[in-house]
Amino acid sequence: MSTQQTNQTVVPPEPVASAPGPVPFGDPAGLGLAAFALTTFVLSAANAEWIPASVTGVVFGLALFYGGAVQVVAGIWEFANHNTFGAVAFCSYGGFWMSFWYLNTATKLPAADASKGVGIYLIAWGIFTLYMTIAAFRTNLIVFLVFVCLTLTYFALAIGELAGASGMGILGGYLGVLTALLAWYGSFATVTNFTYKRTVLPIVPLAR
Repeated sequence: MSTQQTNQTVVPPEPVASAPGPVPFGDPAGLGLAAFALTTFVLSAANAEWIPASVTGVVFGLALFYGGAVQVVAGIWEFANHNTFGAVAFCSYGGFWMSFWYLNTATKLPAADASKGVGIYLIAWGIFTLYMTIAAFRTNLIVFLVFVCLTLTYFALAIGELAGASGMGILGGYLGVLTALLAWYGSFATVTNFTYKRTVLPIVPLAR
């Protein structure tokens, strides 16, 4: 009995799709710096007495939503990008602005002791900002200058509160305006350099 061979077409198996990798996040620094800068500018304009005391409440909405909530979002975003410095900075200052909103809208401090409490509050934030300034020296020149000016701002405002020196409060306002302008530049540079795909506005990276 003869054996009959049958030709069979071998169909290769379909390729198995590889599991998708992690989705890269964009740089949240532009957003975080913008939120910090705008809120700081408005409050500092009030501290510098550029606007009447009767309208200083305009900063409270910014403090809760833009300086506060948006900065916290930027900070969480930095955690996802494995940037510990950016995460600690944005989440902390987002918390600062939220606490500032609460302090001015939901608490009633005794008039006789309010300056002491606010002064200690500002000193504490100055200490935090001072050690963040040391860490900022390993980032870039603009961020470092933001932290230097912000440290001086906190301590000037603290002295103004504790010593009852209105001149120091006004100085703190001007230092805050300078801080805001530097932060705005950092945000402007981050967004512009990204969209143009080249360095249009330098931020001067510092030695690592």
